[in-house]
Amino acid sequence: MGAGMAKISASPPASGAGEPRKFDPKFRGPIHNRHCTDIVCCVIFIVVILGYIALGVVAWVHGDPRKVIYPTDSYGQFCGQKDTPNENKTILFYFNILKCASPVVLINLQCPTTQLCVSKCPDRFVTYIDVQASYRYRPDQWNYFKQFCKPGFNSPRKSVAQVLRDEDCPSMIIPSRPFLKRCFPDFSTKNGVLTVANQTTFKDGRGKTRNVTDLREAANGLFIAMIVSLLFLVLLRFTAGVLFWIFIFGVIGIIGYGIWHCYWEYDHLKGIPGSDLTVYDIGFQTDFRVYLQLRQTWLAFMIILCGVEVIIILMLIFLRNRIRIAIALLKEGSRAIGYIMSTLFYPIVTFILIAICISYWAVTAVFLATSGEPVYKVMANQTLCKYANLTCDPETFNTTNVTKLCPGAQCTFAFYGGESLYHKYIFIFQLANAFVFLWLVNFAIALGQCTLAGAFASYYWASRKPADIPLWPLFSSFGRAIRYHTGSLAFGALILAIVQLIRVILEYLDHKLKGTQNSFTRFLLCCLKCCFWCLEKFLKFINRNAYIMIAIYGKNFCTSAKEAFFLLMRNVVRVAVLDKVTDFLLFLGKILVAGGVGVLAFFFFTQKIPVIAQEAPTLNYYWVPLLTVIIGSYLVAHGFFSVYAMCVDTLFLCFCEDLERNDGSTAKPYFMSASLHRILGKKELSPKKAVG
Repeated sequence: MGAGMAKISASPPASGAGEPRKFDPKFRGPIHNRHCTDIVCCVIFIVVILGYIALGVVAWVHGDPRKVIYPTDSYGQFCGQKDTPNENKTILFYFNILKCASPVVLINLQCPTTQLCVSKCPDRFVTYIDVQASYRYRPDQWNYFKQFCKPGFNSPRKSVAQVLRDEDCPSMIIPSRPFLKRCFPDFSTKNGVLTVANQTTFKDGRGKTRNVTDLREAANGLFIAMIVSLLFLVLLRFTAGVLFWIFIFGVIGIIGYGIWHCYWEYDHLKGIPGSDLTVYDIGFQTDFRVYLQLRQTWLAFMIILCGVEVIIILMLIFLRNRIRIAIALLKEGSRAIGYIMSTLFYPIVTFILIAICISYWAVTAVFLATSGEPVYKVMANQTLCKYANLTCDPETFNTTNVTKLCPGAQCTFAFYGGESLYHKYIFIFQLANAFVFLWLVNFAIALGQCTLAGAFASYYWASRKPADIPLWPLFSSFGRAIRYHTGSLAFGALILAIVQLIRVILEYLDHKLKGTQNSFTRFLLCCLKCCFWCLEKFLKFINRNAYIMIAIYGKNFCTSAKEAFFLLMRNVVRVAVLDKVTDFLLFLGKILVAGGVGVLAFFFFTQKIPVIAQEAPTLNYYWVPLLTVIIGSYLVAHGFFSVYAMCVDTLFLCFCEDLERNDGSTAKPYFMSASLHRILGKKELSPKKAVG
């Protein structure tokens, strides 16, 4: 392996990939004497921010938040309005509020889920699956649940998948309380005790009393995930090789079992009514057990697991030598983070900046969306009804032929608009709001990447570690990024925001054209979405490496991107192998943390650990806190490992430059660690050879 790696290192640079770096005895890491870069883009960025503030003021003046405060159901009627069926129903209930998390919402602020006016919010946990299974011997539960279904629905024998596909009823209801005249899940603290809907106890769908303070155990899982993530980073420093090889072979075995189990479930559901429906038919549901009743779900799981298994096995066969170098880089990254522990907490800064951007965008979007009169559209199956998404009048809708041609069609509230010049430009304003929001979010991410890159580059280029590492490297890197390179970071964020906005527009067009029968249009739109998705991934890769070069050399964005690209092309074998292998290993680390904590949480909530069985809460629906623990653990691990990934990427570029600048002699020693030096098979030249 040593000879093979030495051969790769000594290979000539790729044609057209620029000249390799030359030895510079004065170079000692990130340059401190630098100047401002991309000043024009910096000025434009500041002007756009001022314009964004002006847009918020205009939205504030013309918007009417009372139209948001007083909700409208899917039938275009205000909740609590006199002389209507909703006179005594003053609260709006969402079938699936999670459907609001869609790229389309960035533009027209529509929440694509059924909304009903109710007299009170639900006060218990009930799923439609449980209610349907027990409606014969528990009619009271069925009567309670159906008040949250569409008016007139009373078909408990209809399959669960078909009910959710037609949105006759929500997949589940959970204890909620009114907020701004809308039902929102209520998890709060009262006198130090966790409460739901201002209560400490409630009844589930089976009539059993449950104590909600037990749900605090889910939060404890997130703390455990943080501790496990930190321990994992420490273990990587000392046992990275053994740890990853053991885990890779363990993953192969687990995935193999998963493939067999998915096939068994797929074969078992054959012939069961409703199991042949697709995920698209029922949409996104909060009760994930619904998806497990579909054959398509298990088939998709099996195909995905087979693909992952094949990829892992092929990587082990062909890339086993490269994995050793990747593991060495990971160990080096652990040392760097160990010396600059403050980098682990920098994601909090990025989180705060992004939270501010999201809040401002949401408030501005709400005020813009309420600047006009209500507009109603036909809600029907877009494939079978040609009138779907067309505007309509709710007062005369029932007298038209639409209800005859499209059974089940409804004239529902869509958004606020109008005929004035201002209202005609609301869509453009919303587009501008979404664009600046994407630009600011990408800038916050770019600032974090450049800051971390500068800190980790200071570590790599220190001759004696940690003695030569500058004081407060993270703070110094942050100051350099803000003071000198705001324009360059804004430039990179602008390019990425443009591509992301195009993707949002394509999603919007796909949403609007979903019912069209033009196969060529759908094919073209699908190709465009795929191309821009690939372009966004490529730009993220280029931007990330450009920010590293900016942090080190202080040049403008285009020059840094070009130098980073040429450096990567001169080391194309390592880029194609080592960089992706390290990303894969880090992903396995995230899965290890989330999966390990999830398994412990499962055994804890199901009381299968005898030692602590008495302390475990009694939960009828343990998947709620379990899912919270798993998702939360993955996010916590992702926060830690995102710093780790940036560290490895920075060290990788520095490592490539180190090989170009130096040759391992006494006059030109390598800055890389001894372990990485050994794995590469490099031998420092003796002083006699260096002189001769």
